[in-house]
Amino acid sequence: MRAHPRGKVLFVTSEITDYAQTGGLGEVSAALPRALRAMTDVRILIPGYRQVLERIGPVDVVASLPGHGEIPSCALGRGATRDGIPVYVVLCAELYDRPGGLYLDGEGRDWPDNDLRFARLSLAAADIAAGWGDPNWKPDNLHLNDWPSALTAGYLAWRDCDAPSLLTIHNLAYQGVFDRSRLGALGIPDSAFRVDGVEFYGKLSFLKAGVFYADHLTTVSETYAREITTPQFGCGLHGLLGERARAGRLSGILNGIDESWDPAHAGHDGDSDRWKGRHADYIRGAFGLALSRGPLFAIVSRLVHQKGVDLAIDAAESIVEQGGQLVVTGQGEPRLEEAMRKLAERHRGQVGVRIGFDGEEARRMFAGSDFLLMPSRFEPCGLSQMYAQRFGSLPIAHRTGGLADTIEDGRTGFLFDTPSAGRLRNAVRRAFSIFGSGRQFSEMRSAAMARRFEWRESARRYTEIYGAARA
Repeated sequence: MRAHPRGKVLFVTSEITDYAQTGGLGEVSAALPRALRAMTDVRILIPGYRQVLERIGPVDVVASLPGHGEIPSCALGRGATRDGIPVYVVLCAELYDRPGGLYLDGEGRDWPDNDLRFARLSLAAADIAAGWGDPNWKPDNLHLNDWPSALTAGYLAWRDCDAPSLLTIHNLAYQGVFDRSRLGALGIPDSAFRVDGVEFYGKLSFLKAGVFYADHLTTVSETYAREITTPQFGCGLHGLLGERARAGRLSGILNGIDESWDPAHAGHDGDSDRWKGRHADYIRGAFGLALSRGPLFAIVSRLVHQKGVDLAIDAAESIVEQGGQLVVTGQGEPRLEEAMRKLAERHRGQVGVRIGFDGEEARRMFAGSDFLLMPSRFEPCGLSQMYAQRFGSLPIAHRTGGLADTIEDGRTGFLFDTPSAGRLRNAVRRAFSIFGSGRQFSEMRSAAMARRFEWRESARRYTEIYGAARA
């Protein structure tokens, strides 16, 4: 087995845009390995969901992996992305071959066997690290992502496997918490159920296992890396995360966006006012809005409390009063979806709402809007504010996490310090004032479009951490 001069990395994820996705993790899982491939021999491990098997093409079985506790045995398949990145697939029909979502059933409830489903993913990663997977390839590093693969770090420790692991926390609010009675079913030793282990307020936490056992932790922005060591943002893990930070084992590495968000790459050369106007006309027509010379605001978001959607609904009244329009796309909490529908009914022709998500339409919303509302109560990184700036839409956002790290207040967007309706309305008034100034608005738009959020630097920093862990 010939060693790769820059290391072999197994990137373990529960979703990837190429095949199956519910959120930003899928986009990162598609883009980061592609940036890493110039620096490492990177391969991806994902569950064999029905959607994955329908889209990935030929898959060759390279290994059979044993069960453990109540975790069933599985086969390990190997396929590849269209551009040639090797992808290992955990083939276990009883866990993954089903209708519905990746984490939720058709009624929006957690799959009752999610602990087994993602313990199987984590165990497969540990099996591959131990040399039980592809006979022609064994990783030097494992890169884990969020709670669905975090338990891998525990399995490595309990087996005394010395393969170094890095866990990226994309959103600390989702921790994979289950009843302690599931320890045996998941093959977790009783001795691990303690504060220095997997125990989390009397329950079992997959993410806590990763935070405790992984060799290094990263989050997706430098500000969020600091925030999660505080009680306000630490979700009960701030003490342990603070210890990791003091030990030099917690880093903030900002996510990037791929080249498809370069206006020139997307075919938007030349006069930005012209192509933005064309997209604005399309979006107004698609959402049933009246023709208008006023600013067009957009929300492209999960409709959940974290994203400050309730604050945006309040601000929408002010937007309409001042002569602006708003288009919204997303889905999430039923009460917020219904509130958005009622907002559109109250302001027909000025507010358009689409419950659901269409990627191409979302791109046209970034391209056609003048401003993007992102009043998130917390935001580990955020990608929409990067997409918006590249396409000349100025984000209006709460100064938190990756929003604080990627938006220059008064130059490429607008930041406010407290997630409240009043502060958001003040920021919206600033946006209207700039829009009416003409020249200043044009300068801000040009500055936003000049921003670069490339993956290259982030990939380099990850590669340095891999190398240090191997050393």
